[in-house]
Amino acid sequence: MQYVAMKSHDIRRNLATEQYLMNSDQIKPPFMLFYIEDSCIIVGRNQNTLEEINQKYCEEHHVTITRRLSGGGAMYQDMGNMCFSFVVPADQVKFGDFGELVKPVVDALHDMGATGAEVNGRNDITIDGKKFSGNAMYSRHGKTFSHGTLMYNVNTDTVADALQVPKDKIESKGIKSVRSRVTNIRPYLRPEFQNLTTEEFRDELIKRIWKVDSIEDAQVNEYQLTAADESAIDEIENKWYKNWDWVYGRSPEFTVKKRRHFTSGTIDARFLIEHGKIANLKIYGDFFGTGDVHEVEEALTGVEYSPEAMTKVLNQLDLQKYFAGSDTDEVIQLLTIQE
Repeated sequence: MQYVAMKSHDIRRNLATEQYLMNSDQIKPPFMLFYIEDSCIIVGRNQNTLEEINQKYCEEHHVTITRRLSGGGAMYQDMGNMCFSFVVPADQVKFGDFGELVKPVVDALHDMGATGAEVNGRNDITIDGKKFSGNAMYSRHGKTFSHGTLMYNVNTDTVADALQVPKDKIESKGIKSVRSRVTNIRPYLRPEFQNLTTEEFRDELIKRIWKVDSIEDAQVNEYQLTAADESAIDEIENKWYKNWDWVYGRSPEFTVKKRRHFTSGTIDARFLIEHGKIANLKIYGDFFGTGDVHEVEEALTGVEYSPEAMTKVLNQLDLQKYFAGSDTDEVIQLLTIQE
């Protein structure tokens, strides 16, 4: 298995590199990517960016904002965070099974002393009930991509200041604030691993995942980006991750809002109703799915805004494709209920 330890500290560049390497055949899966970012927030594919971030704080503190291709929720990162990604053939992993994909990372952390680290919930790695890693997944062209964060020495106060977490999501998990949910993994490691730089922490993980004694031994498996690779990555970075429309999106005005937090993720639907029909629909949320939720939006556009008409359309769709792990009947009830 090969890996790439990215040199850039710009989240937009690194996400573009992820996308390029997943969609090209430069590296055959399975492979891993590692990267470390300056202060940034990455929102999930289906989220409403402006409702997930503290825009004023981010501008004042030069926090870069971008959107990723996968679902899930917004993540804050800084230079105390180490990101990792797995790319594997889609037929080798069940979509949404984060536990199996991140097992090599969890095993490495156990070996470094954090024996209480475990995959918890739908996509978190926790210790003592606190989250230090969030993960997201998507599948394209026969490959499944899973990427996650590892909070080694992140400024946890900034996580709360930079992110605006919806009130219903906090209440649904029985917690009082963002600060109570997260922790760094560093204090749980053995003493010899508690004063590393983030790069040194990354290298210790690589050594254990590749089962070698030195980082030099592991580097025989490291892929080096070529000039042609870098040029292709430039195009992706500008087309997607630096593109205002992709990052923020243009949202029309809506007359009906329906929102519910499920154990598999939040669904937030905004309807524009004109003359008794759905003129426009936008579905936000931190849910996962292999399909593009825009297909659900298009299917309902133009349909009479009534439970009967909407249910008939929704029953023709494989909603698990768009909202993996959700109860299909409950999703239909949320979208069609008239209040």
